[in-house]
Order: sequence, then C-alpha cells, then structure tokens
Amino acid sequence: MFQIGPYSIDSQVVLAPMAGVTDRPFRQLCRRMGAGLVVSEMVTSDTRLWNSRKSALRLDHTGEAEPRSVQIAGGDPEMMADAARMNAQRGAQIIDINMGCPAKKVCNKAAGSALLRDEVLVGEILDAVVNAVDIPVTLKIRTGWSPEQRNGEQIAQMAEKAGIAALAVHGRTRADRYQGEAEYDTIARICAQVSIPVFANGDIDCAHKAREVLDYTGASAVMIGRAAQGRPWLLREIDHYLRTGKELAAPQAEEILSILTGHLEALYAFYGDFMGVRIARKHVGWYLQQHPEAAGFRKHFNQLETASDQVTAVTALLAGSAAA
Repeated sequence: MFQIGPYSIDSQVVLAPMAGVTDRPFRQLCRRMGAGLVVSEMVTSDTRLWNSRKSALRLDHTGEAEPRSVQIAGGDPEMMADAARMNAQRGAQIIDINMGCPAKKVCNKAAGSALLRDEVLVGEILDAVVNAVDIPVTLKIRTGWSPEQRNGEQIAQMAEKAGIAALAVHGRTRADRYQGEAEYDTIARICAQVSIPVFANGDIDCAHKAREVLDYTGASAVMIGRAAQGRPWLLREIDHYLRTGKELAAPQAEEILSILTGHLEALYAFYGDFMGVRIARKHVGWYLQQHPEAAGFRKHFNQLETASDQVTAVTALLAGSAAA
C-alpha cells in the first residue's frame, strides 16, 4: 500500500498516537482490528524523566508487531535527537515527531503544535532527529498555528527535504484545538507538493468518510484517532471498505463483549490489577457510549475495585444485550 523506509504497510488505516489511550494493549488490539500502523503514546524527549513508572510503560513494546513506531515530543533539537537514539536502542523501528498536539501543557513547553510558529526551530529538530538515527523518522503536524498562520505546506516541504519518511496532517490548526470541522484542502495541497506518504487525520469516523477523504486529498492513508476509542472495530470496517468497496457488518453484542473483555484482561496484565482497574474505567465508558443503559452502568462500574468484578459487570450487561 505504502512504504516507510524498509517497511511496507499493507493497510491504508493508521492509528493516531493519543496520550492516555494508545498504550500497548490498545495498540495490539488495533493492529488485530486492521490498522496497518499504530503509533505509541507521546514520550517526552527529556530522558531524565524516563525512570518513572509511567514512562517505563510507555516505552514497553514487548510482543508488538512490526514496525514499532514511537512518538517523541519536545522543543530542544539535541534532546529530541537523544530521545530518538535511546528509543531506537530500546527497539523502536520508526521515530515519530509530535508537532501536532494542541494540549496546553505540551505547547507551553514549546513542543507539539507550538513548534509550528517557529519554522527555524522546526528545521533544526527535523535535521537533528533524522541525522541521529538510521531508522525512518515520521512527523505529525497540524495545518498551522492558527487560521491566519496556516503554514502546513511549508512545513511539509521542509520535512521532505530533511528526510522525513512520512507525514501525518491533522486538518485543524493549533488554535482550532478539536473545535469545528476539520478541513482537507490544506492536506490536499500538501499531498500535491510532496512525494512522501501523507496520512489525512481529523473527523474520520466511518468507512465512507475515509474513502471520501482519501479521494479528495490524494493521501496515502487515513489516520484514525478519537473515533477508535471504544470502537476499535472501526479500523477493520474502514480497511475492508477501502479494499473491497463493500461495507462490513457492525459487530454484534457477543463479539463486542469478546473484544471488550479481551481488552480488559490485557490492561490488567499490562498495568497490574490496581492501575488496570482504574485505566479500564475510561475505556469501558467509551465502549458503552451508545448503550441505552450507559449512564447508570458507568456510575456503578466506576465504583468497582477489582478486575474480576469489572469483567463480571460488563459481561452481565452485554450478555443481556446479546440475549435480547
């Protein structure tokens, strides 16, 4: 389908890196569900902070399918280069640079999408990271800092020149955060100007929208973010539709229960029961967003303190749906 360095990616569906969401259990699930490439949660480029439990878990790629892509964030070229080297030594096969995150705590440190205001610094970071490692480096950006400063096209050209292997573009500016509708005109212009693979990102929440966005922009793939939270089978539905032009039937309650309980068991195994139970709460909330009994169930579920109680509760709710 498309190439990132030595890696042939055989699906036009890419999972976006999302802090607090795309941990190893979720990445592995999404690969099984049809994503050709998944990207880790953002890891700070300040390697002095890597000794924390949180960073250790984010840097754990045991048992993951190749290629393993790790996203790094920061605003200092030397630190970013060091972080890239250390991740490569720990098994990363692709380094992804975050210049797309609009979160205040990231932008206040002159990282994420805040970098888009400083094209000189962007160039220095791209050169430093690409030259630091002998594995492919990819980049995630927004269309610019604000609607008045929409410089995504210039950044894309700089990225290709610097040796960036693929580019993900979210169809909003930093100022837009996640408000309003994503626009794809800038992404289409970027695709026309560079020869590296471009992933179109933003508001793609169904197979038909994925097809429309690919046709409109000329992108190599779609990158799916928030729409996959609680709906990992969306990746499978999009992949199937892009390959065949035919819609895949939505999963039945029985399969959703199997996917969800499998995801919960993976969370408990990865984080341990105490942390796993707490992290499971937000994922279950996403899975059950459309369930008629979601509100009352979530209140009950969030008070459960053990893994076995959580699995029992989810099974009782969804097995009842399957039987209905």
